[in-house]
Amino acid sequence: MSTPTTCIRSYGQSRKIPSFRTEVLIPSGFQVRNKKGDDTMAEAHRFRVVAWWASGRTGIAKSSSAPNAIHFTSSAAFGGLEGRWTPEDLLLCAVASCYTTTFRTLAEYSKFEYTDLQVEADSVISKGATGYNFGEVSIRANLMISQEEERARAIKLLHKAKELCLVSRALSVEQRFEPHVQVGEPRMEASHPLPVSDKEGYR
Repeated sequence: MSTPTTCIRSYGQSRKIPSFRTEVLIPSGFQVRNKKGDDTMAEAHRFRVVAWWASGRTGIAKSSSAPNAIHFTSSAAFGGLEGRWTPEDLLLCAVASCYTTTFRTLAEYSKFEYTDLQVEADSVISKGATGYNFGEVSIRANLMISQEEERARAIKLLHKAKELCLVSRALSVEQRFEPHVQVGEPRMEASHPLPVSDKEGYR
């Protein structure tokens, strides 16, 4: 049986890419309940991402978990286009999003209520003797809760989520974790504005 394909148009060119079979994936390391209410534990999961070159320093990537492809580019500092996700962005996105979903799963399992969570991840890439490398990755978890009495428990769960975050554990680069808890305040904004591109390049 042939593999279904999706047509992606980029820079006037059409490219057919496979449509992967989508599966429902259970977060690793947690006990969950299925529709029958039984406790289950998934022991292994396989993820697949395929990237294709499009033109210049741009490309298209598709995941087995989602039907839509994404366009990516090298950083503008390396001759890529502005306004698109870069591999560096995607790595930091994996860190921040993995922590966010890990904390949510842990909170549900612990019956812990919160009103908002914002996770920021950033790092600096600099040139060394063997090429460019990521420096320390900073992860700032900003949690909002409704009751001051839950602050100590919130801090504990924030640290626990960092220990369980799969992507963080997969990285060998040094990481700095900064948990913050606020009580009864409006949705928090990023501590620093997020520019479309870093025109000054990597420091």
